Amino acid sequence: MQTTVEILGKKIRVEWSASADKKMQDLAEPLLVEMELYFSCLIRKAVRFGIDAQAGHFAAASPRLKIGFRPVMSRVCRVSDVEGDPPLEDFPILKPEAFVPKRLTIDYRSGRWVGDFFLQKDRPA
Repeated sequence: MQTTVEILGKKIRVEWSASADKKMQDLAEPLLVEMELYFSCLIRKAVRFGIDAQAGHFAAASPRLKIGFRPVMSRVCRVSDVEGDPPLEDFPILKPEAFVPKRLTIDYRSGRWVGDFFLQKDRPA
């Protein structure tokens, strides 16, 4: 399945597998999916699901699926000083729309949600 949502004025193609669609039908509430772009010493991207999704705004991709985007940064850059995940805060980007992904893929495999997002529209070669 696929649809297009708009976040910060940018269109994102959202694709999800048949197994993800089937699992979403079993949920009591729509699945929240967050595309996190993490700025620190390095740049990392992550897809977060359910209660782990912390975006301030979610766009409806379907009645059972909501998509959000959250650029974040670490409060410290010395990873050796932090046990576990470093504390995060929202990143005050002047033009966050420039960083909104173009495509998001969602699947449900081996009992867990998996996803990835891309800054280009086409599938990677």
